[in-house]
Amino acid sequence: MSSEHHGTDATRVVRAGLPEEEPYAPPLPGPVFAAHYHLPGEVAGAPYAYGRDANPTWTVLERAIGELELPAGPSAPEAGDSGRARRDGEGAHTVVFASGMGAISAVLFSQARPGGAVVLPDDGYNLLVPLRERLTALGVEVRTAPTAGDAQLALLDGASLLWIESPSNPGLDVCDIRRLADAAHERGALVAVDNTLATPLGQRPLELGADFSVGSGTKALTGHGDVLLGHVTCRDPESAASVRQWRKLVGAIPGPMEAWLAHRSLATLDVRTKRQAEGALAVARALLERPEVTGVRHPGLPGDPAQATAARQMRRFGCVVSFTLPGKEYAQRFLEALRLVDEATSFGGARSTAERRGRWGGDAVPEGFVRLSVGLEDPDDLVADIGRALDTAAAAGAGAG
Repeated sequence: MSSEHHGTDATRVVRAGLPEEEPYAPPLPGPVFAAHYHLPGEVAGAPYAYGRDANPTWTVLERAIGELELPAGPSAPEAGDSGRARRDGEGAHTVVFASGMGAISAVLFSQARPGGAVVLPDDGYNLLVPLRERLTALGVEVRTAPTAGDAQLALLDGASLLWIESPSNPGLDVCDIRRLADAAHERGALVAVDNTLATPLGQRPLELGADFSVGSGTKALTGHGDVLLGHVTCRDPESAASVRQWRKLVGAIPGPMEAWLAHRSLATLDVRTKRQAEGALAVARALLERPEVTGVRHPGLPGDPAQATAARQMRRFGCVVSFTLPGKEYAQRFLEALRLVDEATSFGGARSTAERRGRWGGDAVPEGFVRLSVGLEDPDDLVADIGRALDTAAAAGAGAG
């Protein structure tokens, strides 16, 4: 049942990865806790042999994510098979990890080679900075350029891997994934896209030409702020095998309970991300009306520098809004005055969160830069709470002066 075409995303996501119906069995089997399995005879061909290699709970989650990353549609042309319809998840090879960083590391370190070159964004997730340092120490040439304006194009000659983050975190810039992927492939480079912010329902990198679609399931994919998880989906089975081998070697495996919780959460991904995108746009529009707020960014906001490109390749624009307030203290007063928005890192959860990103020290942002993740609260309530917190921050600042 799980491999059939389930129509729209809203329908597909509810049934993704479910096994064939079995009388009196639960629709989603419970987590399998096993360090080893009964293993008669030879190991070759055994679906489950040892708990670090595979687990039935991972299997159904990996199938579910593959069905979302590469849903039904025209197949790649094959001899004698022109025009065949592809089923959900056919041709997708997904590997789940203990965290998003496990997934990112698996792609970078399984593909990069000493003496080779990789191209990374210089405005992406802040842990890309220590990863760049580690790659350089291993003899890999690391080239960096901003996400906006497809600036990575100029660095592709001689590279073996292009790493794209679109929308970028936390600045929310967007690049033309298909254009970059085509250019990278012409030069013999593979392409990986960090799709964490968009999720497979907001953007499908494999359909845009990427070789690896990478995501942190910690964020909107699971959406409840209670699971650490990551995944990599590939079209090429050999590429998937390389990241699976990396997972085995470093032991970056998810727990069965985390994998089961993630699969359970997928059923609401459509309704969650749709509501969050609507709320984020409402918040962004409201922030534009505030004179003390500058640099409001959201890919779906009319007039945003990323909007035109985002509209061509994204189905929905995500839950994150970024903006800048007049300094560190002003931003902190604002965050402390919020009542419906928790001061916390991460994004994509059912409850709205916000933080001053400068406190981590890894992002090239102003001290008053705020990343706000819109949850499932009523947008009008959120806009009112944010407006009240901005008024409070302004009044407290005037009093202090």
